[in-house]
Formats: sequence, structure tokens, C-alpha cells
Amino acid sequence: MIKIIQMAFTFDYALKITYKTRVILKNYLETLSLEDLNKIPEGYNNNIFWNIAHLVATQQILVYKFSNVPVLVSDEIIDKYRKGTKPEADASQAEVAEIKELLFSTLDQTATDYDAGLFKTYNTITTSMDSTLSNVEEAISYNNFHEGIHLGSVLALRHAIGLV
Repeated sequence: MIKIIQMAFTFDYALKITYKTRVILKNYLETLSLEDLNKIPEGYNNNIFWNIAHLVATQQILVYKFSNVPVLVSDEIIDKYRKGTKPEADASQAEVAEIKELLFSTLDQTATDYDAGLFKTYNTITTSMDSTLSNVEEAISYNNFHEGIHLGSVLALRHAIGLV
């Protein structure tokens, strides 16, 4: 049996982890060609850009939507990159620029909103990884786990398209 250890949540530390992941992802948006960002290798059903945009959409859903707070991104971004979607068309350079900006503007606003006490309620959910989230702090912690998974996917995709 696994013993679960209760640890105190530190918002600043959790957000710092998210920022570090997103700095790595931003580097890929800046250094890979649009063609490479959009490439879907054989055996995969998404691409590097989709994985990065998916993280922006998912953070908004986990933190804002389930807290009954309006999301900071368009419905189009949520609909195109939420769980269960895949690329329907290549992303444009303008879409890459928008997601690159949202990587950090959404986190900055999350910090402001958290400090302002905006996340008062949370609709408990159980994720596909069988993690139950019952408050925004758990959602933020889980989001870091989720971002790590997709960073791993980005690394695998880089390898699959021959960039490493």
C-alpha cells in the first residue's frame, strides 16, 4: 500500500514550476520552424504545436472553468485544444505567436486572480489519470503534472520528426 503524504501547498512554488516548463516550451515555439511545429509523425495523432496549445487550454479549464471563473482565452482555443482533440489543420504563424503570448500572460493573470481570492469555489472532478481535484490548489498542482507529461510528448515528437 502506498502511503500518501500530506504536504502544504505553496502557490508561488507551484507557479514557478509551471513557468519553468513554459520557458522550455516557448523556446521550441521560437526555434522550430512552423513546418516542424505542425509535423505529425507516423504513429502519432498530434504535433508539437498542438501539445503546447493544449497546455494553455487545459490550464484554463482546470483552474478557471472548474472554479466557475471566466477563462482568459477564446472559446476557439478551448475547443481546438481541449482533451480529446487533434490538429484539424496546420497552425499559422499568427496562432503560434498568440499561444506564445498566452503561455505567460495566462499565468501572470492566474497569480493576480489567486492573490485576489477569485477562486472561491471548485467543481470537484476526477481526471483521466484518476486524480480527484477538489480545489484550485489541487488543480494547479495537477496541472504541473499534466504539463510534465506533455513536455515529454514534445520531446518524443522532436525525436520522431528527426530533430534530435
